[in-house]
Amino acid sequence: MTAALLDDFRAGVRDWCREHVPGDWRRAQTGVPDEEFAAFQKGWFQELRRAGYAVPHWPAEWGGGMSVPEQAVLHEELAAHDAPRLVLAFVSIHHAASTLLAAGTDAQRRRHLPAILDGEIWCQGFSEPDAGSDLAALRTSARRKGDAYIVNGQKCWASGAAHADWCLLLARTDPDAPKRRGISYFLMDMRTPGVDVRPTRQATGESHFCEIFLDDVAVPAANRIGPEHEGWRVAQETLGAERGMTMLELAERLGGGFRRLVGLCGETGALDDPVTRDRLAALETELTGLRALCAKLVAGERPGPADASIVKLFYSELLQRVTDFGTEIAGLSAHTDLRKPLSSGWESGAWPLDFVASWEWTIPGGTSEIQRTIIGERGLGLPREPGEGR
Repeated sequence: MTAALLDDFRAGVRDWCREHVPGDWRRAQTGVPDEEFAAFQKGWFQELRRAGYAVPHWPAEWGGGMSVPEQAVLHEELAAHDAPRLVLAFVSIHHAASTLLAAGTDAQRRRHLPAILDGEIWCQGFSEPDAGSDLAALRTSARRKGDAYIVNGQKCWASGAAHADWCLLLARTDPDAPKRRGISYFLMDMRTPGVDVRPTRQATGESHFCEIFLDDVAVPAANRIGPEHEGWRVAQETLGAERGMTMLELAERLGGGFRRLVGLCGETGALDDPVTRDRLAALETELTGLRALCAKLVAGERPGPADASIVKLFYSELLQRVTDFGTEIAGLSAHTDLRKPLSSGWESGAWPLDFVASWEWTIPGGTSEIQRTIIGERGLGLPREPGEGR
């Protein structure tokens, strides 16, 4: 795409944003019940869908088809116009879609991708209570019985599971195999008997995370993605999406959070302090670096084996630094109104809550320690870390 065409595309997105981004959504989404948040999210998704902006990273045949530069411009303009984020559909349009496109059957893609566009919500059932940061140490079992698998176990930290229609599920189908080789990957209907979802109240006051208890849940064999016992390989597609294309949007949203931080420094007079200005300059430099890394990652035809981990690690720790500084500048008064606008990101401007929530990003998709291990082993070629079953 030429620069002139990209400028035309940007102008079109700007016009659309001016007309369609609800001006009062932050006030309207602060302190609302879960049901109201979900209804707003689904309505906003359909608004973006009608404009062709909901799934720009999908292939054209499924409703996407934007080039990487167009996607970058779209996310930049949505962030610049402070548009609500697609928080509720995050797993659906990224993790679920990328997994289906990479490893699903034609029937699975035809069943689920249009449904996601119509508003089907997904969650992810990977983490387990006793596995820590070692995702492959899962104990949830799936035993083949006729045309179905009978699943028993428990999942935790499942984002948005209370609203989910379907779940990306990892379960152990061969208890005697090395731990990464006896896992299978399933698509599980959350309305199946035996599925019990319990929201987890977090330090921020939200209940975004959930536990999922599975008691003799029958998952049709046709809902398995990839060969039996080879779910670990499929899971890498999901994790790659979590650490990859999502970062293009998140980096731009962090830029919006940084602009709110600069505004706060101006309102409080902190900009008069040269030390504050130096710290802001350092953060802006890091943010510029993050955006460059993201652009390189998503534009690369053959990204390096550790590139996604580098971006994910850098983003999650920069998010902590930005929200930490915001909490410091906002002062004690910011701690008296612990509410944030739902449908915003991890840099909503409710700085104490943003700082607490920022720590969650150093955990999902592999903790920072896991990312460093991947960078060391796959990126730098260091010797593999010893461990049972690796």
